[in-house]
Amino acid sequence: MKKALILGGGFAGIETAIKLQKSKQFEVTLVSDREYLYLFPISIWIPVHKLQFEDAQLSLTKIQKKHGFNLIIDKVSSINAVENKVILEKEVISYDYLVVAFGSGKMPAKGIENTTTICGRPDQTVELKDKLDALIARGSGKIAIGFGGNPKDKTAVRGGPGFELIFNIHHYLKKKGIRQNFELTMFAPMPEPGARMGKNAMKGVYRMFSVMDIKSRFGKKITEFQADGVIFEDESKLESDLIMFIPAGAGSPILKESDLPLSEAGFVKINDHNQVSEFPNVFAIGDAAAYEGPEWTAKQGHIAEIMGANAAFNIIEIEKGSDKRKGYQEHLSIICVMDMGNGAAFVYRDSKKEMMIPMPVFGHWMKQAWGFYAKWSKLGY
Repeated sequence: MKKALILGGGFAGIETAIKLQKSKQFEVTLVSDREYLYLFPISIWIPVHKLQFEDAQLSLTKIQKKHGFNLIIDKVSSINAVENKVILEKEVISYDYLVVAFGSGKMPAKGIENTTTICGRPDQTVELKDKLDALIARGSGKIAIGFGGNPKDKTAVRGGPGFELIFNIHHYLKKKGIRQNFELTMFAPMPEPGARMGKNAMKGVYRMFSVMDIKSRFGKKITEFQADGVIFEDESKLESDLIMFIPAGAGSPILKESDLPLSEAGFVKINDHNQVSEFPNVFAIGDAAAYEGPEWTAKQGHIAEIMGANAAFNIIEIEKGSDKRKGYQEHLSIICVMDMGNGAAFVYRDSKKEMMIPMPVFGHWMKQAWGFYAKWSKLGY
């Protein structure tokens, strides 16, 4: 039985492992550097005490036991595709098929240690919660929420969680009756953050900024983060007692230690079938891959899962000797239930249409329901 090795325990990697194991044609092994699947989309509620840290986790062992694939908790050091080997910290593993699904790295930023984030290490979300708690205990303050962009790859941006977090903090402070004591500011280097969601969605978001008295600082390159604020290219300063920043994605440092072909931004080059041309038995999915598509294309979880399912399908068909293949580009779209603490807005965009639909109260319940669905579906329920 041939060996299929998946690197990464996120949505994309798990989807691939489940589909390949279900075929019963391969010895499937999933490698992850942490023991749980972390549900980033609902982690926005941890800083505002709507969710406990553990509630955003799902044990990989539980998933593994349900579906039957092998699980290794270890860190990947490098990939040697010429020799069909992956070097982990504790062992070396050979494979017949490889799926790279360990996400992306982060673009460096001067003074990044003066920020915290909700799109990095999971424990940083708890750090953000503690800092917000301390600021609330003080009674007043300035909070800056922002995200960066990668000029070498415009798909490698995570702005949505930043918008959701600032809306949820606004709602949290308002419920406590202290919103007037805090200044909330959103910042980003691009002139129109959120433009990839579509014009209607962007107008809707900015309208909410006005209603919620959320200030903005857009269109200026960030040069440095300091303990008390953000410095921009014109030497202006956004003063802040708490900075949450989501760095733009960049190729994982692991890929620099591999022999896979990389894009200028350091992501694995693939074709529409998520296959690496130089190594037909290697696939890259999710944030590790270099996407190709319309200029509004963004890396999102639902596309990562589609890529995972497609990679599994294509590997199975290759093994059959079939010419059938599935591609990801026809599925490119932006889907977001943008939560606001007491409601949400459904955002959708593809090559044919774009829309933003307000969903008061119900939208918040809908996103909560997705959190349960994400866990149950991975356990086969």
